[in-house]
Amino acid sequence: MIATPPADWAPPDAIAGRVARLERLRPDHAARLWPALEGHGEVWRWLFEGPFERAADHAALIARQAASADPAFYAIHDGTAWTGVASLMRIDRAQGTIEIGNVCLSPALQRTTAATDALAAMAGAAFDAGFRRLEWKCNARNGPSRRAARRLGYAYEGTFRQHMIVKGASRDTAWYAILDAEWPAIRAVLAAWLDGAAAGAQPFALSARMVEAVAGLGRPAVPDPSDPPA
Repeated sequence: MIATPPADWAPPDAIAGRVARLERLRPDHAARLWPALEGHGEVWRWLFEGPFERAADHAALIARQAASADPAFYAIHDGTAWTGVASLMRIDRAQGTIEIGNVCLSPALQRTTAATDALAAMAGAAFDAGFRRLEWKCNARNGPSRRAARRLGYAYEGTFRQHMIVKGASRDTAWYAILDAEWPAIRAVLAAWLDGAAAGAQPFALSARMVEAVAGLGRPAVPDPSDPPA
């Protein structure tokens, strides 16, 4: 019998990392998130919504997202301020699959320990709940997202051509995933890196260490372009 999450499993109200914390998104998060996002239209480039020039328009988006059950959106606090949003989505309890998506990180959160911590904590919450497959999908032209996926331990599984139309443009979608059997090795690398960063030590190069950690997992050899075109 293959183990999967309980049929009544619900996304948690909160997820705790070492330095970051996540709360299920509420309409009142909009005013707290806006200072980190205002004037940074580039963060919406690859997302389905935005960019937003007015706080009221952003607040309307947050209200819609807060009312959603799937995707289940989370506000991310980096230890100082509310600086990003991400979601658990495409939740299939019967098949044991779930995805992290709708990742919107303000410039203040990008490339920080808190960002890595938040996304690692979301992955941990998924596998702790009993999911057997965690997915990450992005526009195939979104180089930063693709590199983030590999840095976090996801395996590239291929690109779905002309998968969607987003903001009037055709999108090829790059697919990545982590399996439950792979998670312990990946979690150990993430935990060691985060422990060092949280303690103020200089962390090792996470991307390089992750490559070493996943080398023995028996994953299919699917080449992933290291630097997709801009």
